[in-house]
Amino acid sequence: MGVISLGEHPSPSTPPKGWAPFALGFRPFFALAGLSGLLLMILWIGFRLTNLTASAYFGFSEWHSHEMLFGFTAAIIAGFLLTAVRNWTGMDTPTGRPLALLALLWLIARLLPLIPAIPGWLIAVTDLSFIPALILALYSPLMRGANRVNRLFLPLLAGMALANLLYHLQGLGFTSTGRQGIALMLNLVLLLIVFVGGRVLPFFTEKAVSGSEPRFSKQREQWVYITIILWTLSELLLPAAWLLFVAALGVAITQLWRLIDWHHPGVWQHPILWVLFTGLGWFVIGFLLKALAAIGAFPLNLSTHALTAGAIGVFTFGMMARVSLGHTGREIQTHRGMAFAFVLINLAVVIRVFLPLTEILDYQTCIGLSGSLWVVCYLTFCLTYLPILARPRIDGRPG
Repeated sequence: MGVISLGEHPSPSTPPKGWAPFALGFRPFFALAGLSGLLLMILWIGFRLTNLTASAYFGFSEWHSHEMLFGFTAAIIAGFLLTAVRNWTGMDTPTGRPLALLALLWLIARLLPLIPAIPGWLIAVTDLSFIPALILALYSPLMRGANRVNRLFLPLLAGMALANLLYHLQGLGFTSTGRQGIALMLNLVLLLIVFVGGRVLPFFTEKAVSGSEPRFSKQREQWVYITIILWTLSELLLPAAWLLFVAALGVAITQLWRLIDWHHPGVWQHPILWVLFTGLGWFVIGFLLKALAAIGAFPLNLSTHALTAGAIGVFTFGMMARVSLGHTGREIQTHRGMAFAFVLINLAVVIRVFLPLTEILDYQTCIGLSGSLWVVCYLTFCLTYLPILARPRIDGRPG
């Protein structure tokens, strides 16, 4: 699979005046993801300290799991795809009022569970509507676009909608499929990162690092997808310890193979690039830990957080920072505060995944400390990027 440009052509000019929060999909959804990444973690820490339940519909831990995947992460996915699909296909995706309505649907779905006495069916219907609405927004440009590979995003999103349905069926008391819904969503997000990372990270590296030549290998990419699909099917359908161990180890090895083929020492001179490499590094670490967890050699919960907070959290944090600059016509230069945030978000994952194994701090303190660092990172993102996301492109181009 070849690398792919995101259509960035920054050029200096006098910044246009006014506001453009709905000029392109990344703007409202990255802003909402930044705010939710901040507020959801503050609420989560607060609920843990006070022993309060976040939502009568979701429950305590269930609300956290659901909102970080189907809320926070889904917003990042929506913002990225609504932006990238337009560049990949040359066809318009929703802007203006339709985009604002899609963002409002996402927001209402986040707020309803926090309001007492809201019926469960209304929470479920509202939340279940978002991903299908996103599919409808992307369907025409993806199907009409020349590159058929891009159409894979449609079944991926459909799978995410199914995962959310499995979760809400349990919330409504019909089934006990909530765990399967979370597992399916997590694995589909990881698969999407594998797909998107393979398309954009070599391009970002070649563009930013002089003399870098990221290697493409058809054989490597075949094994990348074979192992991640094997892992997903094994965890969902046949969770035998030996098969989970083999599949997880295979994913870790193939992702490490990718990183070796793409890496150049010059990557570490560009924080907005190395944060993406560390995100994929957590992908490798997370699946190594999953392999150990399959044979009882590592706590399963901690291995999962290496993938959620690490692979997903770090990679998407870097992607939002990188895409927001490129698609507002700015030079790809890391703000000093954001460079510090890139360090802190990786430190937050280290604390969340490995510090509980020691006797330095108790488990609850580790969660609080890791969550607090996450809050600092997303506060930095919001202060840095919300003005950028709300203002027009500085080069005067649409988007």
